[in-house]
Amino acid sequence: MHSVRAALKSPRLLRTEVLAGLVVALALIPEAISFSIIAGVDPQVGLFASFTMAVTVAILGGRPAMISAATGAVALVVAPVMRDHGFDYLIATVILGGLIQIVLAVAGVARLMRFIPRSVMVGFVNSLAILIFLAQIPHLVDVPWLVYPMVAAGLVVIVLLPRITNVVPAPLVAIVVLTAITVVAALNVPNVGDEGELPSSLPALFTPDVPWTLETLRIIAPYAVGMALVGLMESLMTAKLVDDITDTHSDKTRESWGQGVANVVTGLFGGMGGCAMIGQTMINVKASGAHTRISTFLAGVFLLVLVVGFGDAVATIPMAALVAVMIMVSVGTFDWHSVAPATLRRMPRSETLVMVVTVAVVVATENLAIGVVAGVVVASVLFARRVAHFTEVVDVAQPDPETRVYKVVGELFFASSKDLVYQFDYAGDPPNVVIDLSESHIWDASSVAALDAIETKYAAKGKTVTIRGLNEASRERHGRLAGHLDAGE
Repeated sequence: MHSVRAALKSPRLLRTEVLAGLVVALALIPEAISFSIIAGVDPQVGLFASFTMAVTVAILGGRPAMISAATGAVALVVAPVMRDHGFDYLIATVILGGLIQIVLAVAGVARLMRFIPRSVMVGFVNSLAILIFLAQIPHLVDVPWLVYPMVAAGLVVIVLLPRITNVVPAPLVAIVVLTAITVVAALNVPNVGDEGELPSSLPALFTPDVPWTLETLRIIAPYAVGMALVGLMESLMTAKLVDDITDTHSDKTRESWGQGVANVVTGLFGGMGGCAMIGQTMINVKASGAHTRISTFLAGVFLLVLVVGFGDAVATIPMAALVAVMIMVSVGTFDWHSVAPATLRRMPRSETLVMVVTVAVVVATENLAIGVVAGVVVASVLFARRVAHFTEVVDVAQPDPETRVYKVVGELFFASSKDLVYQFDYAGDPPNVVIDLSESHIWDASSVAALDAIETKYAAKGKTVTIRGLNEASRERHGRLAGHLDAGE
């Protein structure tokens, strides 16, 4: 709220927020229409969803300046519901998905962000940049030749204008200039109007006409859960990215339930649901310099005003202008430092592999959630493998002929404890064996089971085992589980 009050008191900051909201609104229009097509609904469903998402999240969300609207990821999840069961079931799915997000927020799902490694974050950013760029390719294929110089002109304006002045966002100037040239010269190039019909009325409350039965829940629940998880993952990852860019912290739990409430509101107004949008967020934060909720709120308001009140004018905007904006967003989003030869030589191969897997899966599936999960799984496996190799059993000097002391050095968990049982000389050791765990830690039941197996093997040969040096947490876990685990564990 402090940043909002500061912007309201400063004409310069307020102008930045207002113009940023206008640029984002213009960029949202073709995106929302495209996502509506993916979901199999009328363009107004995606446009209204973008309006309600942006306005609601601006008020309730935890990350200032982040843009939420109708997205391709959510559209892909809910498209089968629309195809197989119709619009009413789609809206019921969106509302249920929002409610699930609220429940997950209360349960503390935002805290899971700490388990996403930096290499996955880098892969997330790079894959987003690639997807944003690839989404522009259809607008550059089988089009009039005039589109190419117009895109080039837009790129020149966006790159060079900030070196002269930052009074007006360069993307807005590029859109206005190219639109003016198109209209004045009567150029026959693809425009926003070609993407779909714009709505002519305001959104109204909508109640889905579905039977309130367990059968309905069975139909929509799987899609609602998928939508909730994909939406939260994208939103929280985007919020973390904006945190890093702006060097500020945001409330991820508030962002989670803010997204849920926004989806419930969106469903009640007949929208298709959504989540945070990385491309439009980058336009808002990096290209336009916005930092407060004002830009997010105005992006939604301007979107509605433009498509309802000035639909004819908006329809004349050439797609070349918006393609130029999104290409620059793609270039600015990509972490070029992560693929520099010097960085690749210095970075551990496992870190680079995690980044590459994340990018490859996201680009192949066009689903950010699947890519992030794949990256986290690979990172976890590589980490477990690396840590497992750090665990070793050291033979300590024998205090007397009847006793042998082993020291276990490293972390004991399911990966490292599997081979632990094979590192002792059961036949050759004296009657008394001491296992010193003062430089180790027991993390799970697998480790306790391994220690039980070691004691059992020595007992079979008439020898006793003493375990010492356990820290408090390890002692508690070992005392609670020792002797109560099956051999299979």
